Amino acid sequence: MERAELIDRIWERDPTLWTGRDEARWLGWLDEPHRMRERVPELRALAEEVAGEGLDTVVLLGMGGSSLAAEVLRRTFGASSFHVLDTTHPQAIRDLEGRLDLERTLFVAASKSGSTLETRSHTDYFWRRAGQDGSRFVAITDPGSPLEELAKQRRFRRSFAGEPTIGGRYSALSPFGMVPAALMGIDVDRLLASAEALADACRRDDGNPGYELGSRFGSGWQEGRDKICIAETEGGFGLWAEQLVAESTGKQGKGLVPAPGESPEGPDRQAAEPRLPEPYALGGEFFRWEFAVAVAGAYLGINPFDQPDVQAAKDKTNQVLATGQDPRLENEGSIDELLAQAREGDYVAVQAFVNPSPENESRIQQLVCDLRARTGLVVTHGYGPRYLHSTGQLHKGGPNTGLFLQVVDDPGDELPIPGRPFGFRALLRAQAAGDFESLKERGRRVARVHIEEI
Repeated sequence: MERAELIDRIWERDPTLWTGRDEARWLGWLDEPHRMRERVPELRALAEEVAGEGLDTVVLLGMGGSSLAAEVLRRTFGASSFHVLDTTHPQAIRDLEGRLDLERTLFVAASKSGSTLETRSHTDYFWRRAGQDGSRFVAITDPGSPLEELAKQRRFRRSFAGEPTIGGRYSALSPFGMVPAALMGIDVDRLLASAEALADACRRDDGNPGYELGSRFGSGWQEGRDKICIAETEGGFGLWAEQLVAESTGKQGKGLVPAPGESPEGPDRQAAEPRLPEPYALGGEFFRWEFAVAVAGAYLGINPFDQPDVQAAKDKTNQVLATGQDPRLENEGSIDELLAQAREGDYVAVQAFVNPSPENESRIQQLVCDLRARTGLVVTHGYGPRYLHSTGQLHKGGPNTGLFLQVVDDPGDELPIPGRPFGFRALLRAQAAGDFESLKERGRRVARVHIEEI
């Protein structure tokens, strides 16, 4: 296909560029930079109002597409009073709560569907802890969702409507990314201006930055270079890009494997360098990568906007929870046995259902280095359950080239979730057990070890 034709068909919302199914329904992100600039006064008003009332700490309760852009913005701009809670580990929740002055904290519940189990559980937990004061809660969700209804019932300070034609992983420049940005004190208009300029550039035939990146991804995949080695940035851009690439392309036995921080040297790898000369370039870079992945999807011949295998782990989790039993997360296999199954062109994925404390982060990083040295393969890692909303689709629906090492810890005492027959400990362990079984059902190579043993 000619370059100009491919670009034109994206902007014309032509679903036959991909699979001819429902792709046209999910292209609202093309217009979002312009649309959100019209809402900047609304976002500024919220930030000024909150600051004026002395709410000087913000906690975002969200998963995947509802949290990763905010996390990258937080790191990039050094927003030390902004926190992202995207773990169900009870000790991590206790640790965060211990650092908060609840009377000076605003909670932002973000869920596109409005029914995300982790987000609703976090919201109910802190609703009780914060004295059921609606003025200290904001919702970001699609119109008509259960979360929108909850926000009305509990009289949340605000409820921001997302754009229904934008999927979660394409929502960085929507309210899911821009409301948090405003609450961090970022100049949202400047951030969106960067995105709008990039969107204009992505209409061009020549010098189109999104097309150039995406066609490189796609042609590289056709040549067997399916590992996208994303260069490290100070703000951890790869954390957001990882979900975009993995969830968009990892299906039908195909997929690009995002590998933040990995060396691009190798026959199955290609380099990807985020363009971030200054922090506000992040707005444009979000759009460039969104457009690029849409382009790459045309090369792979898949629908880059669905996630057909994500539900599998959720269903398994619910089955475990329904038993009312605490899952037995025993060791299964070993690292040596798992690595003995490695083949050329594979990758290793460390799936850590542990408290993401500095100590554990150090241990996981050392494990990644050891696995890389032992195998010579690309090694990725993610924390559960966050990665279930990010790379989980690739793990189950992409090529069977992954070696999956689940790492677990003892989550400690149960932490009850108001209104639920289970607490965060049971939920975390059910998520680990559910994903492990889902991978096994798909014939993936898996092993489980405890963090004390690595």
